[in-house]
Amino acid sequence: MSRTLLVNAVLATSAREGAGALAIDGQRIAGIWFREETEKDDSKALQAFPDAEVIDLGGKVLMAGGIDAHVHFRDPGLTHKADIASESRAAVLGGITSFIDMPNTIPPTVTAEALEAKLKVASEYSWANYGFNIGATNANADEIIGCLETDFRHSIGGVKVFMGSSTGNMLVDRKESLEKLFSISTKPVLVHSEDESIIKANLAAAKEKYGEEIPFTEHPLIRSRKACIMSTIHALEMALEHGTALHLLHVSTKEEAEMVRAAKIHNPRITAETSANYLWFSDEDYSRLGSRLKCNPAVKSPQDRAALRKALEDGVIDTVGSDHAPHLLSEKEKPYLSCPSGVPSVQQSLPVAFTIGIPLTRIAAAYSEKVAEIFGIADRGILKQGAYADIVVVDPEEEFTVKEVASKCGWSPYEGQTLKGAVKMVWVNGVLTAKDGAIVSDRSAKALYFK
Repeated sequence: MSRTLLVNAVLATSAREGAGALAIDGQRIAGIWFREETEKDDSKALQAFPDAEVIDLGGKVLMAGGIDAHVHFRDPGLTHKADIASESRAAVLGGITSFIDMPNTIPPTVTAEALEAKLKVASEYSWANYGFNIGATNANADEIIGCLETDFRHSIGGVKVFMGSSTGNMLVDRKESLEKLFSISTKPVLVHSEDESIIKANLAAAKEKYGEEIPFTEHPLIRSRKACIMSTIHALEMALEHGTALHLLHVSTKEEAEMVRAAKIHNPRITAETSANYLWFSDEDYSRLGSRLKCNPAVKSPQDRAALRKALEDGVIDTVGSDHAPHLLSEKEKPYLSCPSGVPSVQQSLPVAFTIGIPLTRIAAAYSEKVAEIFGIADRGILKQGAYADIVVVDPEEEFTVKEVASKCGWSPYEGQTLKGAVKMVWVNGVLTAKDGAIVSDRSAKALYFK
């Protein structure tokens, strides 16, 4: 591999941002130079790497490639709507260089064998670095714990628990199973937090009012804020009791953000994620987008959206995961009761953060550095000499209207929206993989190694 020197960049890490340069040698970052106040150019970097190919970034932002720890790439079992090849390609085009896939596939990823099968597919087809979460059920806590006591733990991102809300057969509601899972100390426990009993009661009320023709504007009332809050109270209580490394997924309400803020004082291993969907949309958009915005948890009020943006800026919300969950339009166009929940968003997630004005240091933390820290991902998600050269270059001022999307399903609720933060270049393991919205190289992805 050749040596490349990226100059005239705005380098962004969780600690600082500033003009400077970065060198790539093979698969790794070989050097980083922040300019001193007295320096007007990148002479030090040019002198240190005189034989490198020089790329002048013209003041664009350079940061570690995104790590999206919450995607549903539908592979195996649902590949008519998405697969690892198509969705990892969409991820890279959106500045995401690594992903961790969720376990609700067919079959679900609830055994070591199922996870190994997904690793094999990804090794052959993924454009982005890849990892997988293992799913919990009422019956497999002991098997998961056994896996984590072997070297196989390095292949597992986290343990996904559908706590109080069911996806397929993955509802975990037995006290004994939850106690075992929340006692895991070596991996983050990832919780989808909605109370199924509250949702069922709300759905029954909606059916009584509307019959089979429930409008999509009812979605945030059926999968209500109360359903989220009550389940999250339970999850936080268990995490405080057991000292769990709880990672609370797709936080959608201001109340949950405040509960997380308070809980972290007593258990600093508690972390929280939101998604671009909750940072960009509000429940007012259901009248316009209908089924295209049906996701779980539901998108909440403009006041919740504002509170989540503030919590992300403050660091109460630690990470942003897209919750990328594609379905075909033919499936999404069905009536409410038969329309599946989930929206494709991995390609738009990073630009949303630039558009709403999240500070660069917080973007670098929430999309890369903090994700790597929570999941124990070695040598990735950070601009550091010796780390893998997973890098994204973004023009923070370039506006674009979302039109064509790379996801196999062929649509996005962001279509027609004007965003800022166009992704200009993406390196995966030192290989320039995407440029100006197109893939420009062969695949160079690797399996993520979890400490």
